[in-house]
Amino acid sequence: MSLRPVYGHQAIRHRLAVAAAEGRLPASLLLQGPRGVGKQRLALWLGQLLICDQALSERATEPCGKCPQCRYAERGMHPDLHWVFPRARLKDSDPDAQDAKEDLGEAIAERMAADGLWGPSNGTEAIYKYMMQLVVQHAARRPAMARRAVFVLGDAERMVPQESSPESANMLLKLLEEPPPGTTLILTSSEPGTLLPTIRSRVVSVRVPALGRADVEAFLDDPAVARALSRVPREEQLARAAGTPGALFGGEPMQGAFVAARALLEAALAPSTPDGQAQRLKVAAKQGVAGARGAFSDMLDALTHLLHARTQHLVAQGAEREARRTTMAIPVVERAKELTQRNAMPNLQTAALLADLHRLLRS
Repeated sequence: MSLRPVYGHQAIRHRLAVAAAEGRLPASLLLQGPRGVGKQRLALWLGQLLICDQALSERATEPCGKCPQCRYAERGMHPDLHWVFPRARLKDSDPDAQDAKEDLGEAIAERMAADGLWGPSNGTEAIYKYMMQLVVQHAARRPAMARRAVFVLGDAERMVPQESSPESANMLLKLLEEPPPGTTLILTSSEPGTLLPTIRSRVVSVRVPALGRADVEAFLDDPAVARALSRVPREEQLARAAGTPGALFGGEPMQGAFVAARALLEAALAPSTPDGQAQRLKVAAKQGVAGARGAFSDMLDALTHLLHARTQHLVAQGAEREARRTTMAIPVVERAKELTQRNAMPNLQTAALLADLHRLLRS
């Protein structure tokens, strides 16, 4: 049970590693980029590099993966590599740092048990005051095993600065202003604009871009990832990832949207026979009359991704005529999205959309 390897981001990793080896790495960093691109994993990689015995002595640009520091870090158990990320508020009316430590420990163990794969935080999760108290307590202590301490604050924009209790933000600001000697703070954010300006002004920002196709393919070929996504067709994996493979672990709503989109596309591709027509009518009827437009919009977004992925696949197969037809179908879906905003009934929209797609893709 350990973290997955880091896929992609070679240029950023090299730049950070050289800065660390030359003693130029800032004490406070902000890794910002699209959700699901691997910012927390990159931050943990940097944290491992900073505490790795061999990397420190040889000015290496990669953690050795063999020393005790690396082994503990890769299992999410190193006492000097602190990982904090949004969690649901504890039911205790007045939780403290010890409660936060136990809750985060359980959450990290769950992520390790899932082969180091996790989805984005949901809307009920945040970084609460008692979690920042835990960070402050650890920062005030000397490292237990390594020569330095590293703190990774994932989804830092989810920190809760309550108006009546601003201590959480103030505690982080004080750490950013005066980090203890031998301490590195690494924040990650998919929405850096929502961070307090005073926080953004005290960190050095590093842009983490979406992954290229080759890196996404390598991630999908990881044995643990392949097992987790064994029921998802490869084309759908690539479509959902779109350079941000963390999107593949976005939970049931997104999975359901792609299941519905795949059924719609299969119906559109069905032949012009009574059975094919019946399949299209069945798919249209499943959309309902009204009241589920949010899910319908998600399905249309997923359908756009699938059409892009189908186009790429057809081009790679040399089927240029079919690829052009598929490309022409994308604007049709975009028009359907516009109609959704005008309260058009999903079942009638789907019937019309299927007719248009069938004509384009099967003519």
